[in-house]
Amino acid sequence: MQDKIVFLDMDTPFPPVEQALRSPNGLLAAGGCLSVERLLDAYRQGIFPWFNEGEPILWWSPDPRMVLIPDEFKISHSLRKTLRTRKFEIRTDSAFEEVMLACAAPRGNQTGTWIHADMIAAYIRLHHLGIAHSVEAWMNGNLVGGLYGISIGRMFYGESMFSRVTDASKIALAYLTAQLHNWGYGMIDCQMNTPHLASLGAREIPRSEFMLRLQELIRCSDTLLKWKFEHEPVA
Repeated sequence: MQDKIVFLDMDTPFPPVEQALRSPNGLLAAGGCLSVERLLDAYRQGIFPWFNEGEPILWWSPDPRMVLIPDEFKISHSLRKTLRTRKFEIRTDSAFEEVMLACAAPRGNQTGTWIHADMIAAYIRLHHLGIAHSVEAWMNGNLVGGLYGISIGRMFYGESMFSRVTDASKIALAYLTAQLHNWGYGMIDCQMNTPHLASLGAREIPRSEFMLRLQELIRCSDTLLKWKFEHEPVA
């Protein structure tokens, strides 16, 4: 472990994740760029960008790591009732940019967001390459909830979610976990621990365990470039 972060030039490789700071937990490096190549290199090494607009790019790999195993997703009694109503239409990859913009909107007392113009542009590039995906909940023709993330091999990296209607993002996540389980995905990276994610079945594991699982999963063949869900959560 190091006591200071590494500053990246355009071609500087990432340091080993074991060198990330303990405080703030997981801060590993700063600088570089948000090119497709840099982002894919980061995700394959268990590293992700998270920084405010106007700041240098910050790269993170926290320990422990919050993950959700697809078949461990918890469907509460109330969520099961919502699933049975079928009031949401679930689509994939039909409104990726709109999902990112909705996730970027300030919430509660927030005045800013880490999902800013540079991040949106970078992940749209990944989406056009079939690497970044969105899962969307629609109601009466309106986008009311959803999530987006990165898929490499049989690993999914969750980035953010939003809801404009109660349970909309949870329903999207329920469909995602059901389909990922069917496709043989082993893990969803949730990055940081939150009570909301824990209530849905996510849990912390040591970074060392995360990295071992990650290296196995990213070596698997990729799924279709444009997703189409064929499996639904059991209601």
